[in-house]
Amino acid sequence: MLDGVSILVADDEEIMREILYSLLTREGCHVQMANDGETAVQVAREQSFDAVLLDIMMPGLNGLDALEKLKKFDTDLPVIMNTAYGTAGKTREAIKRGAIDIVEKPFKNDDVLLVVRNAVAQRRLVSENRVLRKNLQTKANKFSDIIGRSPRIQHVFDLISQAAPSRTTILVTGESGTGKELVARAIHMNSPRSSKPFITVNSGSLPPDLLESNLFGHVKGAFTGAVAPKKGLFEMADEGSIFFDEIGTVPLETQAKLLRVIQEREFMRLGGVDTVKVDVRIIAATNVDLQKMVDEGSFREDLYYRLHVITIDLPSLRDRREDVPLLAQKFLDQYGNENHKSNLEFSPEALQCLEDYNWPGNVRELENVIERAVVLTSSTGIGVDLIPDAVKTSQSFQLPTFDIPSEGIPFRKIIEEMESRLILRALEVSGGVQKRAAELLQVKPTTLNEMIKRYGIPTRRSRFSKGDIREGRDKEISDESEDTVGSAGSEVFDALNKELRKQ
Repeated sequence: MLDGVSILVADDEEIMREILYSLLTREGCHVQMANDGETAVQVAREQSFDAVLLDIMMPGLNGLDALEKLKKFDTDLPVIMNTAYGTAGKTREAIKRGAIDIVEKPFKNDDVLLVVRNAVAQRRLVSENRVLRKNLQTKANKFSDIIGRSPRIQHVFDLISQAAPSRTTILVTGESGTGKELVARAIHMNSPRSSKPFITVNSGSLPPDLLESNLFGHVKGAFTGAVAPKKGLFEMADEGSIFFDEIGTVPLETQAKLLRVIQEREFMRLGGVDTVKVDVRIIAATNVDLQKMVDEGSFREDLYYRLHVITIDLPSLRDRREDVPLLAQKFLDQYGNENHKSNLEFSPEALQCLEDYNWPGNVRELENVIERAVVLTSSTGIGVDLIPDAVKTSQSFQLPTFDIPSEGIPFRKIIEEMESRLILRALEVSGGVQKRAAELLQVKPTTLNEMIKRYGIPTRRSRFSKGDIREGRDKEISDESEDTVGSAGSEVFDALNKELRKQ
C-alpha cells in the first residue's frame, strides 16, 4: 500500500487523469491533478509531493520542459514520465533531464504501481540519508569522532564532560573495537591540557626492558647500544596526557614503576640516579576484567585502585543499535571522500542488515564493512549485495516456527508462557540483575519489574543458577502446560526453550 503518499498527476487527457486518480487513491495515495505542464509546475511549487506522474506530450509547456522546471526547485523530486508516443529519443531525453522512469500508454496497473512505489522509496531514502547527515553533523560535537545519540553513549558524553577538566586518572573499559582511544582523546581535548601532547602507549607490544626504556627513557651506557641519553614518553607527555592502551598487558615489574609515577609524579630514567619530575594525566584502557587479574595475582591491587578512580564503561555496539545508522553514514561519507566517490547512499535493505547484525567486533568491524562496500561499489548505491554474507545471514535471535493444529491453541496462555520463559532466561544470563535483564530484552526496567510481579518470578540472584531454572521453574511450566495447553502448546514450549538455551 501507498498510504499517505502524495502524488501529482499531470496529463492533458481527462480520462487518463481519472484512471490514474482512481488507481492511486485505491492504494491510499493523496492525488492532485493538473491538465498541463504550467499548472503542474505551479502546484509543485506550492506543495510538496512524494512523486510526480508527468505526461510528455501536453499543450503549452510540454512534459520534458516541465520536468526541467520541476527539478530546478526540487532536485530530489522523483518524476515518472508517461507517454503514448514513446520513442527512444524522447526516453533518453527524459532520463537525461532527471526522470527516474518511463511508463508507456496503454499501461498495466501493476506496472504503474511498481514504478510509483520505487519512486516513493527513492524519495524516502534520499530524505533519510539527508536526516542521517544532519544528525551526524549535530553529533559531531566537542567529542570529536565519538558518534551516537543513544542513552548509553550520551551517558559516556556526560562522564567525559565531568572528568575532563580534572587531572584525575581515568580508566576506560569496554570490548575491543568500541572506541576506547577515541574517548581518551576526547578527555584530553576537553581538558586544560588540550594544547599539550597526547601520547599513546601500546603496553603489550614491547618486552619489559624496552617498554621501560620507552616510558622512562635511559641514560648513556644504560645498556648495550645506549650511546646517548634518551627522553622517555613520560617526559615527552609532560603537561599533557599519556594513554595506556590495554593496561592489563603491562608486566608486573613495570607496574610498580608506573604506580610511582601516578603517586609521586616522578621517576628515574633507566640506568640513572636522578629523579625526573613530570606533570602528566594518565588515562588507561582495558578490555579485560582487571579485578579478576588482581584476584589471580597478575595485576597489582594498589595500581588497580589508583587507576579505578573514575571509570568510563563503553557499551558494545549491539547495546546501542540506534547508533548504527549514524556511524554507518559517518564511515560512508569518510571512505566515499577518500575514494573519490561522492553522494553514496545506503539502500533501506542494506541499512536494515547493518542494524540487525550483532557486531561482535563493534565499531571497528562496522567501519571495515563500510570501507569494503565503498571500495567495491560501482554506483552511488550501497545495496545488500555489498554487505558480507556473515553480516546478512547472522541473526541475534529467532523464534521457532510451528504449525497450529486444527483444534486450535490457547493463544494468550502460550504468549504468557513465552514471556515468562524469556524473562527467566534473561535473568539467568544477567545473574539476576534486573537492569541488565531489561537491557537484554530491550524493555524498560519498570516494564520488566511489572512482568516479573505478574508472573510471580523469583528475583533473588542466588536463585538464578541453571539448575534452579531448568529443574524448578521449567518443570513447573511444563507440567502446567501439558494440562492446559495440550500437545501443540508443549511443542511450542519445547521449541522455544531449545532456542533460548542456544543463547
